[in-house]
Amino acid sequence: MTPRDASDGNSSRWSDLDRPPLNAAALRRALVREGGLWSQVEVVQRTGSTNSDLAARAAEGAVAEGAVLVAEEQTAARGRLDRQWTAPPRSGLFFSVLLRPAEVPVARWGWLPLLTGVAVATGLSRTAGVDTALKWPNDLLVTVGGEERKAGGILAERAGPDGVVIGVGINVTLRAGELPVPHAGSLALAGAVSTDRDPLLRGVLRSLEDWYGRWRAAGGDPAACGLQETYAAGCATLGRRVRAELPGDRAVTGEAVAVDGDGRLVLATRDGVQEPVGAGDIVHLRPA
Repeated sequence: MTPRDASDGNSSRWSDLDRPPLNAAALRRALVREGGLWSQVEVVQRTGSTNSDLAARAAEGAVAEGAVLVAEEQTAARGRLDRQWTAPPRSGLFFSVLLRPAEVPVARWGWLPLLTGVAVATGLSRTAGVDTALKWPNDLLVTVGGEERKAGGILAERAGPDGVVIGVGINVTLRAGELPVPHAGSLALAGAVSTDRDPLLRGVLRSLEDWYGRWRAAGGDPAACGLQETYAAGCATLGRRVRAELPGDRAVTGEAVAVDGDGRLVLATRDGVQEPVGAGDIVHLRPA
């Protein structure tokens, strides 16, 4: 058997035969094409954070829009509010992409994490056969044993004046005994029909290219390109009573009734006030 292309020849990559390495050469052949979004695909064995690495390269002008950086293992991965996030090597998809949406007003760039969520959920549904719901603003949810579990997340960060780096982490083959917290999950635990990471990554990136192209062609208008409606249809937060924990130690409780044109979550409080929330942690208080 010939080992699949990877950037490190260390034989330890075969220590878990249920988790073979990604085939970097095949990914490039499938995704990098003339006229397409993806300009390069690089797979590294280990790094601290793909977001940090790609943002640094973007700042140096070393990469073009559509650069994709994938890591088999991240040692300093970050979620929102700089929360640490770890997973065993090759147990998931950990990658970042660089986008430069020059045609879109900066005021609409806040839709990029939501757009990525829609693209990831769509791609996983097609390739893994798993229904993935979205928790506003950046969590990917699956159902494990009748319970809603977080199987991934999205982190968008500015990269210079004209770029955005979007990082995605998806638990693919994480086993029950490897879960970092009780409310975590994975595609395997959710009954995925396939956990082969190569087609999963190709499916997600193709879906992201499609949605990004629609959004950019519409000048970032989420209604005109169908993004706002599609996000609302797949958002597990809408229709539930939630608590929004906001910056400045403030919290708002209410029913999540909409995602507005700016990508904000609109809460209807008990006193009849509708309050848009643009940032914060959302706690689901009631099942859908």
